[in-house]
Amino acid sequence: MSVSTPSWFSRRKLLERAAVFAGIFKMTEAGAGAQTASRPGFNRNSAPSRLQITDLRFVLVASNYDYPIIRIDTNQGVYGLGEARDAGREGSAMVLKPHLVGQNPLSIEPILDRLRIFSNHQRMGGGYSAVDMALHDIAGKVYGVPAWRLIGSKYRDRIRIYCDTNESQDPKIYAERFKVRKEQGFTFFKMDLGTRMVAGRPGAVNDQRVATEKGLEYLCEYIQAVRDAIGWEAPLGADHFGPLTVNDSIRYARAFEKYNLAWAEDMIQIGHLGPGGDAPKDWRGYKELKEATTTPIATGESLFGLEEGFQDLINHRAIDIIHPDPLTAGGIRETKRMGDYASMHGMQTAIHFAGSPVGCLASVHMAATLKDMLAMENHAVDIPWWGDLATGPSKPIVDRGYIAVPDTPGLGVELNEAAVKEHLRKGGYFEPTPQYDDFILDRFRIGGPYPHLDENGKLVNTR
Repeated sequence: MSVSTPSWFSRRKLLERAAVFAGIFKMTEAGAGAQTASRPGFNRNSAPSRLQITDLRFVLVASNYDYPIIRIDTNQGVYGLGEARDAGREGSAMVLKPHLVGQNPLSIEPILDRLRIFSNHQRMGGGYSAVDMALHDIAGKVYGVPAWRLIGSKYRDRIRIYCDTNESQDPKIYAERFKVRKEQGFTFFKMDLGTRMVAGRPGAVNDQRVATEKGLEYLCEYIQAVRDAIGWEAPLGADHFGPLTVNDSIRYARAFEKYNLAWAEDMIQIGHLGPGGDAPKDWRGYKELKEATTTPIATGESLFGLEEGFQDLINHRAIDIIHPDPLTAGGIRETKRMGDYASMHGMQTAIHFAGSPVGCLASVHMAATLKDMLAMENHAVDIPWWGDLATGPSKPIVDRGYIAVPDTPGLGVELNEAAVKEHLRKGGYFEPTPQYDDFILDRFRIGGPYPHLDENGKLVNTR
């Protein structure tokens, strides 16, 4: 027989508990309010639920590779910077303008879901990637947190950097240049090892522009010289071998085995799927290569998306290291997905990068959250004005072979307008882009739903 609790007791306890919880809630609200008001970087003028994208503009910086940098503006004065892939063009991002204007930039994933259909491999992933970076920049500024906090937690406070080194036909001179890199503080190295370097030697290269056995011996002289300069314990990658098939790649990789390379990068340039750009998607060819050599194999700088580009390579364990470029791969959030997925399958991530400080710091934020991160490239360490393009973060950006991960809101980098204007490829500094407004007119129509254009062609906010 059960005994029921008296109703007066239950009501009294409930009222007491309600009073306690009410007090806790009030204290929590007061504490939250004080914390919000004092939080560094918090924008008191920002009302996140009413934030809207109002414009998309660009600058094109002329450098070793052109840097297409975009800016997403909002109705509350908060803006975000992003960057499309080096040597690409701003158009890959600007054509997305009608799909952005009027949207709340804090809805990062829904916006990116709608844009994904407009992306592809090679430089066609640049627009999506640039928008991703700019959205994370805005969100970080609005919420007062660094971009890395929006996607996870930090595994490291600085990112290890490697960089290319100018080639020389003389192995000794090439090795001396690597010795200088070591003196600059770099602890991770990569060399171009193009077949063209030995093309002038008798019997070194066949009519397919591929090294013969003699040519491979000559190429190995360069690796040996560099190893003598930097030591055998230092990681050393290699790249730019030439137009190799799967079988050619196997020959090269086996010849390199005794030099303990960190990786051989993008070896297959002519594969089962055709020349050049399609080869990285050839997971069967890469799996055949990987299983035929002890030299670690890396690829992926021209691939977009986890499902579209990297998933088969990872699922089939066709490579040892994934090597995405966040400015093609999909920006911060998508490249993070790739790195996490690779880690789940026992693979490490290295980052290809050859852009401006904007894309550089966006990539650094992402790389800080990866569990199995090897190193990140910087292709501008010999450009004296590269760091001047930005007013933040701390200088030099690349310091003794590392980049510190910013803890300031957003990407933690702002452009130096004067320095950027000195190096423009064309146009002005974030000039209006009316050439893309026709797309907005086509989408919303005059007097259409929010947002809409008035009879003078001006975009109107109706909320």
